[in-house]
Amino acid sequence: MTIFINLTKTFALAALALGFCASAHAVEYSAQSPANRVALVELYSSEGCNSCPPADQWLSRLGAQAKPEQVVPLALHVDYWDNLGWKDRFGDHRFTARQQELAGYAKTTLVYTPEIFAGGRELRRWNSGSAFDAAIAKITAQPSPADIAIKLSGTAPRSFDLAASVKLRQDSKDGHDAYVAVYENKLVSNVAAGENGGVTLHHDYVVRRWLGPFALKNGMVQIHEKLALDSIAADLRADRFGIVAFVQNTNSGEVLQVARLAVDR
Repeated sequence: MTIFINLTKTFALAALALGFCASAHAVEYSAQSPANRVALVELYSSEGCNSCPPADQWLSRLGAQAKPEQVVPLALHVDYWDNLGWKDRFGDHRFTARQQELAGYAKTTLVYTPEIFAGGRELRRWNSGSAFDAAIAKITAQPSPADIAIKLSGTAPRSFDLAASVKLRQDSKDGHDAYVAVYENKLVSNVAAGENGGVTLHHDYVVRRWLGPFALKNGMVQIHEKLALDSIAADLRADRFGIVAFVQNTNSGEVLQVARLAVDR
């Protein structure tokens, strides 16, 4: 089984670009996780950090080149640079807290930008092609421990019904949480101050909305959310966003499986 995207009509994206749905059924998308484990690659970044733009560019290339049944990228902008000259409009303290939580699983308090995690584990040599490829191959060679399905249905102008299901393939005594992230591509910021003052930055896979944790009960969880783009950001482009759902072992911090629904494709 492979991840798939289901577009009901070719005019659906045109309708999205204009910010409306022709009818409640005009726009519908779905995605399913594959039989193998997929690597969730999380970049912790900030517009206030002058060493972050190369990592942002790397993540954009990764997302464009990698197969979604192997790698799913996300950029989470932290807020601890915001008082050092430039406030990152994508920064969120929840992402700082998540970065600290992931570091805590490795029994360290050190967090920094840019920092990369793959499958919930820090990957310091992410900019070494061979080291990154080896880390991803180790993850994707494993069978999937869980099945994830995502469905998005247009209900009104710039509004959707989001449904996601997560189910473990085997019984486990560990705790597990599911998360859903709404990301946006092709973002541009003209930075006026701070370490990147005067620089125009380009971002992809930037998390604009973070939902969860949703605790799994008896190895599964069903998630239903109303998704209004204007409540996320008035400038969020309806033809440039996507949905990511993943499941994490709360005992070890390991991200077991992830699926991506790319609305912008």
